[in-house]
Order: sequence, then structure tokens, then C-alpha cells
Amino acid sequence: MRQLLMGLVICAAAAAPLSAEEDAPPSPMERGMQQFLEGLLQDMEPAFDSMRGFMQQMGPALMDLMDQVEDWSAYEAPEILPNGDIIIRRKPEQETPPDEDMPPQIDL
Repeated sequence: MRQLLMGLVICAAAAAPLSAEEDAPPSPMERGMQQFLEGLLQDMEPAFDSMRGFMQQMGPALMDLMDQVEDWSAYEAPEILPNGDIIIRRKPEQETPPDEDMPPQIDL
């Protein structure tokens, strides 16, 4: 969804007239791009509305979760179980790497 929104922003920027003359009528290419973007925005409006509703309902809970978790890199990707539960497992702790200043010890 984020990539689609970025694409829309880029298309809108490309559709904006680049000439200094604002009184000049838009070219057929500019009119076509404007109509394309208007149609795309009309088609995407229901998705934007549902996303807006989701963020209004879930936004506070997600912000609370973001505040509670200090380091997201310490967790595995979420896993959805067959019963619908979502598990986010902590990654196994790795051994600390040996100190680089000390030479490696060799057992004889």
C-alpha cells in the first residue's frame, strides 16, 4: 500500500505543469494524466476510508505497543497460527563474540 501511495505522489508531481506559463492550456498529455489520477483516486477512495477507520480504531493500541517494545530487531517475524493467534517470538540470544583484542586460545 505504501508503494502505491508513493507512486501516486510521483505521478501527481509528474502531472503538475512544469512550465512557468500558468495561463497556457494544458497539453493533451497533462489532461490525460490528470484524468487518470482523478480516476485512480476515485477507485482508491474506499480503501483510504477503510484504512482511515482502521487507524482510528487501532492507532492508540499500536502506539502503545511501539512504546513497550524497545528493540524490534530482537524479535522474529510474526507467525499466524491455524487458530488465528499471532505469535511474535523473541530471537534466541546469540553468544557474545570473543574479544578481538585477545588472541584465540588453542587447546592442545
